[in-house]
Amino acid sequence: MKFNLMQTGVIGRRYEIEAGMAGQRPELYQRFLNEVKDYVRLADDLGYAGYCQPEHHLQIEGFEINNHPGMFSLFVGMHSKRLKAGIMGYTLPTHNPVRIAEEIATLDHMLQGRLFVGFTRGYHARWVDAYAAIRGVSATTVDMVKSKDAIDDLNREIFEESLQVIKKAWTHDVFSHQGKHWQFPPNGGSAGHPAYAEFGKGMDADGIVRKIGIAPLCYQKPYPKIYGGFAGSMKTVDFWAREGGKPIVLSGDLDFCEALWKRYSESAKAAGNDLAREDIAAWGGFLMLTSDKGKARDLMAEHKWFWDKWFIPFGQRMPNVLIGSADEIADRIGEAHDRLGFQELFLMFGQGHLNPDQNNEELEKFASLVAPRFASKGSDGIFA
Repeated sequence: MKFNLMQTGVIGRRYEIEAGMAGQRPELYQRFLNEVKDYVRLADDLGYAGYCQPEHHLQIEGFEINNHPGMFSLFVGMHSKRLKAGIMGYTLPTHNPVRIAEEIATLDHMLQGRLFVGFTRGYHARWVDAYAAIRGVSATTVDMVKSKDAIDDLNREIFEESLQVIKKAWTHDVFSHQGKHWQFPPNGGSAGHPAYAEFGKGMDADGIVRKIGIAPLCYQKPYPKIYGGFAGSMKTVDFWAREGGKPIVLSGDLDFCEALWKRYSESAKAAGNDLAREDIAAWGGFLMLTSDKGKARDLMAEHKWFWDKWFIPFGQRMPNVLIGSADEIADRIGEAHDRLGFQELFLMFGQGHLNPDQNNEELEKFASLVAPRFASKGSDGIFA
């Protein structure tokens, strides 16, 4: 089994967040970078497989200050030797998909394949509205998904078409795309250049560019491993089953998880993608490792404050919580593994709002007391 760490991007401790506007305090951001650098180095040394972060912008309050997926993943790669950087992920309705395809391919080369990438739809309206790649697109929420809201429909359309464009760019030297929301090249083509005909491709006999291609193509062939960030609806599960993306499921409801695994398997087979059970999806949760029951209550209260203040009003449920001693957490992972058969685990931890000493102790104990029960030593790390 492989174990990945995932940060939320919190810039400060609770009292610093409560003071207001923590995201714009340069001293806090410098400390944030230094602490993340140390977590990456520790994770690399301990044998974790990857270090991941989501994409969020305009985070002046300081709760999720991960504002450039590619740049941040390069930062992870610069401070590790073996660890993979994981983007969880690019919020596609806020990006030009060809630019994202090229950015990921370039990053894949810079990290020489130490990269995997996920894609998300966006739940935070303030920044999704401000960064919208297509006029009128906005964030989606769990309630919108359930009610089949028109905003959710548009978000999903752009998300799904954008991924199709990205995969075209990764798998063709030159390509064109004429879809509902994206046209590459633009309708009517683009002005050409004599060198395009002499040294490249994509220009017709009249000197009009009819196809484009990214440079470079990906380092990994055909492209980095794709994940579906935090799948929660069966419609999204069906999409990832068709497209070959691996959902990350942070739910402690194992009955729901079993239904999701079953739905993915059936949809994948229908699309001609017959996967082994362990490759269907990844599982995970928020790590709170301690054998001290009083400390466990304090940790839960601290984490719950952040979720209640920030995530819950967005309609985001609190994720699965892996709390307790090493034995208790191992039993919980073992139970989930027996029912679901996954071979990859994603662990959120208290980056930012807990002191590094607390986080380091949890990560070290998990690596020494829990992970070895599920993973054999490999050539690329201690247990990854």
